[in-house]
Amino acid sequence: MSLIERLVEQIEARFAELSEQMSDPAVLSDRQRFAEVGRAYSQLEPAAKLAVQWRHARDDAAGAEELLADGGDDAELRELLASSRERIIELEEEIRLAMVQRDPNDDKHVIVEIQGGAGGEEAGLWADDIHRMLVRYAERLGFTVESLEDSEGKHTFAIKGRGAYSVFKFEGGTHRVQRVPQTESQGRIHTSTATVAVLPEAEDVDIQIEPNDLQIDVYRSSGPGGQSVNTTDSAVRITHKPSGIVVSMQDEKSQLQNRDKALRVLRARLYERALAEQQEATAADRRSQVGTGERAEKIRTYNYAERRVTDQRVKLTLYNLDAVLAGELDEFTAALQAEEKRQLLSEQAGE
Repeated sequence: MSLIERLVEQIEARFAELSEQMSDPAVLSDRQRFAEVGRAYSQLEPAAKLAVQWRHARDDAAGAEELLADGGDDAELRELLASSRERIIELEEEIRLAMVQRDPNDDKHVIVEIQGGAGGEEAGLWADDIHRMLVRYAERLGFTVESLEDSEGKHTFAIKGRGAYSVFKFEGGTHRVQRVPQTESQGRIHTSTATVAVLPEAEDVDIQIEPNDLQIDVYRSSGPGGQSVNTTDSAVRITHKPSGIVVSMQDEKSQLQNRDKALRVLRARLYERALAEQQEATAADRRSQVGTGERAEKIRTYNYAERRVTDQRVKLTLYNLDAVLAGELDEFTAALQAEEKRQLLSEQAGE
């Protein structure tokens, strides 16, 4: 039996096992177990479909070979045999790629945090531009965007939809812009940055938060210049005492809504911290994504004078700045996903 045959058999056996577990009353009654089985099923489903196609292509090739061996000299049979063999080769490569160990968070929703880095007022304006770019990209891809907190130069929002993290995790890091600020009277080009953190949104089964570990403070919402927005104590600040993480929310008029949003962000930050501790330094590590916001730290550079966008990680340069800022990031995402898969294949081959 060839390696690919053994791999296909393993995929089929595991997928059948997961399918059975999905309807097992013992699994259905255990919320955490059902969530784990559901994720495993969703992750293996693409490979299982490829395995079915591989078996069909192999059967087609075997049938054509048998008929030709019996003395048939049909042009259509020869064409079927050639196309089936070609498809088998393609499917074998697709199956190998599908079985590359995926990031277990790829299917999750995400919480995105953006704020201005180096560059003063211009950095805040650039953070607003990055926010618009990512929101437009999410909407183009059919994801749902939910604002959690918005202020000048600082934005927190959720992107909901299966596979959101597999797309937006590549946007985490420092985005550098080179342009003439609106406030620059001499026409000089300035360099500014905005930092982006992309956190997989944790489910209740991922992170358990003990109520006794929380300090919850309420206060009146404030707008620009410190002016009071609401006349009631609707703003909420939650401090997670064991970690020291503090999350504040004040966009909603309801204290309960602000509390729920703050808990979602806190849960995502705690989940990301747990991942970072387990995996040491990975793309999920918010500290490596955000860094300090210094100009020298960057994942992507946007140059207005040349209408150029360069992603330093894959050394890809496109001269379509306006389209990128309008949310057309597909080419960068595809290149980064391909590089991630290449690195994972290389790591697995070396094990």
